[in-house]
Amino acid sequence: MSKLSLSTFSKSLAASAISVLFAASIGHSFANNDLPDLGTAAVNTFSLEKETVYGDAYMRVIRSSAPVLSDPVLTQYLSELGNKLVANATGVKTPFYFFLLRNDEINAFAFFGGHVGVHTGLFLNADNESELASVLAHEITHVTQRHLARSLEAQQKSSTATIVGMLGAILLTIAAPQAGMAALATTQALATQSKINYTRLHEKEADRIGMQILVDAGFDPNAAATFFGQLAIRYRFTTTPPQMLLTHPLPESRITEARNRAAQYPKRNVPNSLNFQLAKARIQVRFSSFSDDAALSLFEQQLKKNEYSFKQAALYGKALALFRLEKFAQAEVIIDDLLKQDDNNLFYIDTKTDLLDQKKDFAGAIALLEAQRKLKPTSQVVNTNLANIYVQADQPKKAIPLLEELIFFDKQNMLPYQIMADAYRKLDNKALEYYSNAELMALSANYKGAIDQLNYAYRYSDGQNLQLARIEARIRQFRQADRAMEELK
Repeated sequence: MSKLSLSTFSKSLAASAISVLFAASIGHSFANNDLPDLGTAAVNTFSLEKETVYGDAYMRVIRSSAPVLSDPVLTQYLSELGNKLVANATGVKTPFYFFLLRNDEINAFAFFGGHVGVHTGLFLNADNESELASVLAHEITHVTQRHLARSLEAQQKSSTATIVGMLGAILLTIAAPQAGMAALATTQALATQSKINYTRLHEKEADRIGMQILVDAGFDPNAAATFFGQLAIRYRFTTTPPQMLLTHPLPESRITEARNRAAQYPKRNVPNSLNFQLAKARIQVRFSSFSDDAALSLFEQQLKKNEYSFKQAALYGKALALFRLEKFAQAEVIIDDLLKQDDNNLFYIDTKTDLLDQKKDFAGAIALLEAQRKLKPTSQVVNTNLANIYVQADQPKKAIPLLEELIFFDKQNMLPYQIMADAYRKLDNKALEYYSNAELMALSANYKGAIDQLNYAYRYSDGQNLQLARIEARIRQFRQADRAMEELK
């Protein structure tokens, strides 16, 4: 299934909205949390409840201003990998939310509320799953050790207004250093980027604890040193290093420490992951700077020269490239052969669904996905694809329970709301179509647009008292959020 198409706000609006939302949150009253000593001093100033509010606000602004991918296959893969690492971490106090940004830059970042963002460029430059996992483990540690809160605690002598600006600048800098420095210019507390990046102590702590998480989760302890060592060599003489090296500097001593730390663990032969290579191929074709012809050539050369980790991944990449070039019959031959080898692989099933959808074989797609749903009843990939196919097949009523379940398990995912709006439009239920659009807009901090959609929903809900009450309550919530933004701009 293809990614969600998002409208975007300007970079300047995103920066101001972050500060506004954080300022509004600071004005609220929060109960302090009694936490065990994790080596932090941030408990008094920044409760976990506050961190959750900040994280939610920033995530909404990111959705409005950055190319967040709503690709169910990649999202499920990344979430499962991330949660495997989180399951082996200590000090986990919040749920984690992993998401992808379409950006060829090598970068990953973490912020309040357990949010971990990963650039697609990280997949493009990692050779194996252990290398990707080493970066995720590092970012997970920044969250569990509350490094952002500790950085802000160190500036507690600053005024409230300065802290607000600092929050926006810190988070923007982690995600995009240049944008962060532009935002930082409007604050008075900080003058250099070094003061808003994680401290060296935080980085060392994330390296040390992150490697322990990596090992406990069954990955190669040498992966961190290997990956960062390759990056250091590749960008040693460049004037424009990747964002990850701006926010995570790599002096030789740090790489040496990673090698020495890895040497303390027993040698481990970790098998290469087919799903990682499939995810990488999917990104190369659909979400990178490769043209469709260049992507096809890449995988044809891999197959011709036998230069691949898994032949299946090279074939899968070729099939995706053929699909993009509208050579559907050739793509389907490859996918059908791959499904014969592994009929439950979600990467193949997703692409087979796209092929069946393209030729309007809705019955075939529904049969395929319903069979998979019996095996994987909570799969985001299966349920999203099945809901979408039901809508395409003019059976929107069957899609709605699936979408409600997807939203229940992941209220931050925009794609189910988009498909929900399509389903209600086909049912000619304008009230719930507008309501779904409102929730979609609110996820991008577009509260004015969301309120407009709710007003339309209200007009079409005459006589439905429970629905009217629900809409009124949501309008009040969105107005409150919107006022907070407007008053503090």
